[in-house]
Order: sequence, then C-alpha cells, then structure tokens
Amino acid sequence: CVREGWSEKLKTQSNEGCNINGNLLVNKVRGNFHIAPGRSFQQSHMHVHDMQSYFAGAQEGAKFDFSHVIHHLRFGEAVSKTDMSNPLDNTSKTTDQRELEVGMMYQYFLKIVSTEFRFLNKPDIFTNQYSVTQHERVLNGGTMNGLPGLFFNFEISPMLIIYKESRTSFTSFLTGVCAIVGGIFTVAGMIDGFIYRAERTLKRKMEMGKAL
Repeated sequence: CVREGWSEKLKTQSNEGCNINGNLLVNKVRGNFHIAPGRSFQQSHMHVHDMQSYFAGAQEGAKFDFSHVIHHLRFGEAVSKTDMSNPLDNTSKTTDQRELEVGMMYQYFLKIVSTEFRFLNKPDIFTNQYSVTQHERVLNGGTMNGLPGLFFNFEISPMLIIYKESRTSFTSFLTGVCAIVGGIFTVAGMIDGFIYRAERTLKRKMEMGKAL
C-alpha cells in the first residue's frame, strides 16, 4: 500500500463525505430506514449493527461527523414543486465539535399520506406526501444509549387525498356574470335612492326656512 501510494490517497480523502442517491422499495407498513456505522446483520429476527470498529476508532481519537444535507426525499412518483413540495428537501444539520466526540443520533418521524393528482390535460399521478417531526440527541460516549446515525421512521396513513383540477362550464360563467351585474345594479339603486331622499329632505327644509 505504501509503495502504490494508497496511504497518501487515504489521507487526502479522510475528511470527505458521502453522496447517497438511489431508490428504496418499502412495504406499506410502519417501518424505518437508516444510515448508521457498523456492519449490519440479523440476530433473533432483529436488525443489529456491529459497533466494535466504531468504538475502537473512537477510543483511538477518531471523530465521526454526522453532519448532513438532505437534498431531496420523496415517496412515490415525482410531482412538480408548484403542485406539491417535500418538507425534508434541502434540510441541513451540522454536528459541532463536542458532539463529534460522543456521537449524534438524528431522527426524522414521517407521516405518509397517499395522494392522487387528477389533471385535465395530462395523466393522473399517484404519489405520496408526508409531514415530518425532527429530533436529535447527543449520545453518551461511555454507554452509547442509542445508535449514532440518521434514522427515518415512517408511518403510512390509511387516508387518501385527491387533488382534482376542474374547469367551470360556460353556463356557470354566465350565471356568475349575471349575479355580478345584478349586484351592481342593486347597490347603484340603493345609492341613488339614498341621494334622492337626502336631496328632497334638504330642499324641503330650505323651503320651510324661506317661509319663516
């Protein structure tokens, strides 16, 4: 490794991060997906991470930075930003120096609702929208009361939201125009009657004053 220069390459890349991009297939049940250190395996039907290397590196002074930026996260087919936005898009978290020494656990609790978009001039879109609650916790360096990393806990709602694009008919347009015109005439008649009565009252008072 020394002869081929790999030690120098590892040093130059020691402070670099990762860019994760891809798709996951999840069941329509409550669950989670996460990004955490350590080799993962199944034990007694449980998902477990081997943290031995992580603890060994921490004891040797290694610092694991869990700062991250979520550029885009969605469930289902993509929809334009004007129709629907994803609350976790462009979310940024920074781990400070104290937290680097003990580890950080970032949790995102997602409530997913099935959504259908029905357009007039293009195919319907079946996708999902979600709300999110964020929580972060500093882990104890000695006992490690949790697993460091990023955790996305999602729950599927049994509801379905439908956004339907519609266009009013020509008869509805005419009805609205007639209602507006009738309202204008009604208000104009009321103003005209008020001005006429006020003028008659003033003229009558002036005539009574001349008689006296």
